[in-house]
Amino acid sequence: MTEIKELIADERRELAELLRQLPTEDWDRPTLCEGWRVREVVAHMTMPYRYSMPRILLELAKSGGRFNPMSDRLARKDAAAMSAKELTDCLAANVNHPWKPPGGGLEGALSHDVIHGLDITVALGLDRKVPAERLRIVLEPLSDKHLKYFGTDLTGIRLQADDLDWSYGTGPRLVTGSAQDLLLAVCGRDLPTGHLQGAARLTKENR
Repeated sequence: MTEIKELIADERRELAELLRQLPTEDWDRPTLCEGWRVREVVAHMTMPYRYSMPRILLELAKSGGRFNPMSDRLARKDAAAMSAKELTDCLAANVNHPWKPPGGGLEGALSHDVIHGLDITVALGLDRKVPAERLRIVLEPLSDKHLKYFGTDLTGIRLQADDLDWSYGTGPRLVTGSAQDLLLAVCGRDLPTGHLQGAARLTKENR
């Protein structure tokens, strides 16, 4: 547990440093999270640090008990209300925050940070590689349950990382790429052309 906490802190610390160096205009560029710019993604990532559980439950009730609409609403509201510096400072100040997603444990917290960090860096074309030890923890528990959550259909497809000893699926169609790009594909993200081999990209028809 101590090791995973340290990995979470390192991931948040590195992302905060990256965000501090972003040009102002990049905060309004789109990410791989459909409909969200960089500022909405960071607002979402820092939401657990800024909202108490009673407040989250209240906001959830306002959205009819639907988490995704609530998350989208709060991300847009906070992105408009907070500056890039405020959002970055919030992330940097909470590298050791104990938040865990419901039912996800510390591994889920690391996954949350890694995936949303990639939503930003891959969309912006930044050459950031998530360390292999973090990716292994995120990739290891992936299952059909996660595919269903993200609406990803890998029928007939086998994913094989070319930079990590990891594969998923048993289908005849082989899709290769970096472990972090394959992680994003599993999470239903539309990757830029050229990130995956064997399929130019996993389109919505493949999911």
